[in-house]
Amino acid sequence: MTPLISTDALAAELGKPDLVVFDATKYLPNEPKDGRTEYRAAHIPAARFFDIDLVADPDTDLPHMVPSPGRFAKLMAELGVSNASRVVFYDQKGLASAARGWWLMGLFGHDAVAVLDGGLPKWRAEGRAVASGDEPAPAPAAFRPHFRPTRLRGIGDMLENLRSGAEQVLDARAAGRFAGTTPEPRPGMKSGRIPGSANLPYTDLLNQDGTFRPPAELRARFAAAGISGARPVVTSCGSGVSACILTLGMQLAGLAPAAVYDGSWSEWGAHPATPVESDAA
Repeated sequence: MTPLISTDALAAELGKPDLVVFDATKYLPNEPKDGRTEYRAAHIPAARFFDIDLVADPDTDLPHMVPSPGRFAKLMAELGVSNASRVVFYDQKGLASAARGWWLMGLFGHDAVAVLDGGLPKWRAEGRAVASGDEPAPAPAAFRPHFRPTRLRGIGDMLENLRSGAEQVLDARAAGRFAGTTPEPRPGMKSGRIPGSANLPYTDLLNQDGTFRPPAELRARFAAAGISGARPVVTSCGSGVSACILTLGMQLAGLAPAAVYDGSWSEWGAHPATPVESDAA
């Protein structure tokens, strides 16, 4: 299964017994919308809601951190996902949070997973059917995870990388947030960036309709951000969601796989001992 699926291809597969479709929308704290409420108003038929804040570690005050393998397996089973399932994620904004679901599935060993190119906006713009309300609860499944730790970075890894410089850190946030000239959407955050990191706003990888640019254009965007292939890459963002878009984009571009710094700026920017670079006067 390729990591990106078109609306045409998904429409042709809807209703297949092994296919699970998820709306994985997550709005930022400064966006006056709720993903689940919007899902109930309109979603792709038979799609279930994938709550990024629920499929997470409940024992931390950081937002939607990676859960334990056991918790992930339990929640996937409750959502009707087995190791034989094909899984597709989309979101209501086009492509903002769906890649987080894609990355989580891969982190726990499930590769039959894709992101809907263009998301719900493209689906609706093409006049395709939508449903409302909640879908019936799925039959419980059995999911056995296979955790891949090389795809994940924590704050200790990132601090060590400041010393070693072994990995290139690529930040998916908007340029103003990366520069430290625009306030963070979460209160209490320092402004700025991880020292030595590079910036590639995730929106630069997308066309105006929210679909991914072609592979050659993606490679050019990564090259312009300093991604040459000389060093492994770790992606970061505000809270580990849009970083997954960069990781997905690198795969689509045919580049070496990138890990994700799960805590991202929500962790780094709130920690009292982490160094920060900023362009603010």
